[in-house]
Amino acid sequence: MFNTHTWKKVGVTAAALAATAVPALASEADIRIPDIRSVLFFGGSLNGMQVMLAGLVVCALGVAYGWLQYIQTRNLPVHAAMGAVSNIIWETCKTYLFQQGKFLTGLWVLIACCMVYYFGVLSHMTLVQVVAILLASILGILGSYGVAWFGIRINTVANSRAAFSALRGNPLATLGIPLKSGMSVGLLLVAIELFFMICILAFLPMDLAGPCFIGFAIGESLGASALRICGGIFTKIADIGADLMKIVFNLPEDDPRNPGVIADCTGDNAGDSVGPTADGFETYGVTGVALIAFLALALASTPALCAVLIVWLFAMRILMVVTSLASYLINEANSKLLYGGSKDFNLEQPLTNLVWITSAVSIGVTYAASYALLANHEACHPDLWWGLSTIISLGTLAGALIPEFTKVFTSTESRHVKEVVTSSRQGGASLNILSGLVAGNFSAFWTGLCILALMFGAYHFSQNEALQAMMPEAFRFAAPIFAFGLVAFGFLGMGPVTIAVDSFGPVTDNAQSVYELSQIEAKPGIAAEIERDFGFKPDFENAKYQLEKGDGAGNTFKATAKPVLIGTAVVGATTMVFGIIMMLKALYPDTIEKLSLVHPEAIMGLLMGGAVIYWFTGASTQAVVTGAYRAVVYIKDNMKLDAATAATEASKEVVRICTQYAQRGMVNIFIVIFCFSLSLAFFDPFFFIGYLIGMAFFGLFQAIFMANAGGAWDNAKKIVEVELKMKNTPLHAATVVGDTVGDPFKDTSSVSLNPVIKFTTLFGLLAVEIAVKMPPGLKHAIGGAIFVIGLVFVYRSFYSMRIPVNEKDGEVVEHQMQKS
Repeated sequence: MFNTHTWKKVGVTAAALAATAVPALASEADIRIPDIRSVLFFGGSLNGMQVMLAGLVVCALGVAYGWLQYIQTRNLPVHAAMGAVSNIIWETCKTYLFQQGKFLTGLWVLIACCMVYYFGVLSHMTLVQVVAILLASILGILGSYGVAWFGIRINTVANSRAAFSALRGNPLATLGIPLKSGMSVGLLLVAIELFFMICILAFLPMDLAGPCFIGFAIGESLGASALRICGGIFTKIADIGADLMKIVFNLPEDDPRNPGVIADCTGDNAGDSVGPTADGFETYGVTGVALIAFLALALASTPALCAVLIVWLFAMRILMVVTSLASYLINEANSKLLYGGSKDFNLEQPLTNLVWITSAVSIGVTYAASYALLANHEACHPDLWWGLSTIISLGTLAGALIPEFTKVFTSTESRHVKEVVTSSRQGGASLNILSGLVAGNFSAFWTGLCILALMFGAYHFSQNEALQAMMPEAFRFAAPIFAFGLVAFGFLGMGPVTIAVDSFGPVTDNAQSVYELSQIEAKPGIAAEIERDFGFKPDFENAKYQLEKGDGAGNTFKATAKPVLIGTAVVGATTMVFGIIMMLKALYPDTIEKLSLVHPEAIMGLLMGGAVIYWFTGASTQAVVTGAYRAVVYIKDNMKLDAATAATEASKEVVRICTQYAQRGMVNIFIVIFCFSLSLAFFDPFFFIGYLIGMAFFGLFQAIFMANAGGAWDNAKKIVEVELKMKNTPLHAATVVGDTVGDPFKDTSSVSLNPVIKFTTLFGLLAVEIAVKMPPGLKHAIGGAIFVIGLVFVYRSFYSMRIPVNEKDGEVVEHQMQKS
């Protein structure tokens, strides 16, 4: 009833828009991609279309390699008890994914109404063209959804194989399994996204490719937003519910009697696999679309140069697949040389080496390929190749530097994390939480300074004569904007590896859970059985130690990927905003002046953007709080300490609670974001640009602060468990409390800001163009009505999500009051 009523209210609003607007002049529908077939390289021996066709071959090989990695992982040896646990987790994950697929369908229908109105009614495109754009948006959603499905499948295969491998006592071999599965996801993700974009560019008519890119980007951004937010809420409801039972019932980690453990394992995949994978797919797509749209709009008067640079961008993306795979193979050989015979070593080091090797290889290939394609091309300034290469390389360098800054605040070796542990010894949970907040705040400063320095470098090189000469006179001011977009593009220069080290985390987390849930140590004659069937003597004590260490390394590298992705959202958003500025400039000659800080509209928009970021943080966390409360109450009532394992029905009910509150929270959040994107654009376009920039920059620092504070709390608990071996002590209880506070910080609110910022900016491109041609009175009336709807859902995001005070709670409160 709630969901149906929600869609009806917003559907009426969308219908009202369609009935009242008048045609716009300049729009995203007018993006024209120049003919890439006419672009020649290497003295005419290669044209742009041939580069694209070569890219399709590389994409096919990337997908094949990713699938081969899955087959190899699936064929690794595993004990039946562990395989059965991972299969239960997979079946639960499948149910979750099916529910999310239905949910995404409803969201798409809402957005499709706006796209049909904009492209069909406002832009007067033909039915065939509108259908093509809608199909592109569906392709974007299916891409996000499909790679998320693949990621969760290989992860739920790799978790049991990694758990079983740990029994052999070879930590490098165990480390290699989650890294291989992560690389499989990364390569397949980037290859599929690139395949779709090449097909749009190469095989659609030039006047349709641009709008289809916009449709594709909106679709994948919508898919990523829903999967990231729902997954983030789901996983932390389950995680908090399961973790708090360790304190209440004095249970060990992943105790099979705890009904919340299966939900927690499902959540590890829903939040840390589905969300990041869909988010990564969207990030690579939207950043590319933003740059293509920029070039098509800014260089419309020089189509030859525009075509050359678009082909160059795609060549860089194609080479990304090759350099990442080559770097992975180099690091694999290097790790065998360094750690092949070691029984214990720092598990973070091979991952760190992989990131830096990939960064170095990517930068070298960027310069070489840019020189080959651009240095002697007649359409380009002779120095353009190294200017563009340097700017992209700044982003690629950021992809390696930002993880290093992040580890300073989140690694198990970090002094900040050790400070959290030290403060917890005497100060308990209170000082634990305060120390984590300190780490998060410091991390936001230093990481922000790093991003600022890299953006300043991009600005500096954008003033180079070659880049200035590239831009038409009317758009010289936009050269730094293009440079910022290239920095975001460079962030993703080692995309498959970024996804690989991020996907490493949920596998190591699940592997530890699979080990405990399988109860393999308690099985009669298990050591002799393993030696007979698998040919080695199991080392149970060392296996648990290595799995816990692996989980700590996974926590660190999950944390390192988050600032990289949020950084691309912020830096890339400035490029997408350029499309709005271009359109407004055609209507209002004083557009640039009106964006000055001396104009109140822009300043008020910045404040509104910041306000929405803090509401979003609160709303997403509130969904976790209420859902976790429900889960805790249910688990307490259904905990059977005298049983060997939790009842299947009890575990399923915890999963249902997590799913219910994840979707309820997502509905509230999505409707607010959707309504504000429309209504604020209707209020004033310059206010709306300020709103987008405010969301981007407030969101950047809020996300970094929350992600790294959460990472510090998480690994502080890991130090107590692994290094100090002080489980089930007051110190451990204090760090568990800190970890549960950090859970929604790092895995719900912070990570969801990335797709939310990009979706708002992308949808804002259409919203502003809808608004500028409507009569002021009508526009403000409709915008006001939509804004009120948004405020209703802001209200609902807390007051309809509050923890209910039932009779049982009332009895507890009354009892406590009587005692006092």
